[in-house]
Amino acid sequence: MVVHMDRIFFFDAVRQELFKGELTQPQVVGMTAILDAWQKRFAQADLRWLAYILATAYHETAYTMQPVRETLAESDMRAVEILEAAFAAGRLSWVTTPYWRPDEDGRCWLGRGLVQLTHKRNYEAMSALTGIDLVAEPDRAMEMDAAVTILIEGMLQGSFTGHKLADHLNATTEDWVNARRIVNGTDRAEKLAGYAMAFNVALRPDAARGGPRG
Repeated sequence: MVVHMDRIFFFDAVRQELFKGELTQPQVVGMTAILDAWQKRFAQADLRWLAYILATAYHETAYTMQPVRETLAESDMRAVEILEAAFAAGRLSWVTTPYWRPDEDGRCWLGRGLVQLTHKRNYEAMSALTGIDLVAEPDRAMEMDAAVTILIEGMLQGSFTGHKLADHLNATTEDWVNARRIVNGTDRAEKLAGYAMAFNVALRPDAARGGPRG
């Protein structure tokens, strides 16, 4: 079933619930790019999936809704410095192999985009998905079109961890917390669940007005 998307309602709702009453132009542009891509290709899919996709971008980009480099650094070199310092201080306890260190070709496979794409194997997989050689040019994962494709397709297909949206949000299951496993284990899973539920409400004006749910 195709659900009509009331974008005025959506932006009003997320402005209040998630963005402290104010939206910047880049935040609107980023969310619009995700909504446009979704409506163009997945308009009949489960809206809860879109809600969790938006929540993931919200969290992974530090609420900017723009493709970013891990640590929000302006360059790979600076990002590596920040990550190395955090690793040395024991703040990245889950990291066993520092994935951000430049390889023999001098390329860094640190997080980029709307969902933080890490490790060379993931850049290789997403090259096939986007039609862009992200191995040759990793920074192109921060171009909006590529970033949106990686975010949506990766979460739908289970490209990041093997978990996909349909595993946790389906006809019999609504597990907002474990949906985090699609991207990053259970890291901040409760927070992400809260964000996703807020986005889900914003995507359903009929439900908010007491009308039928799509």
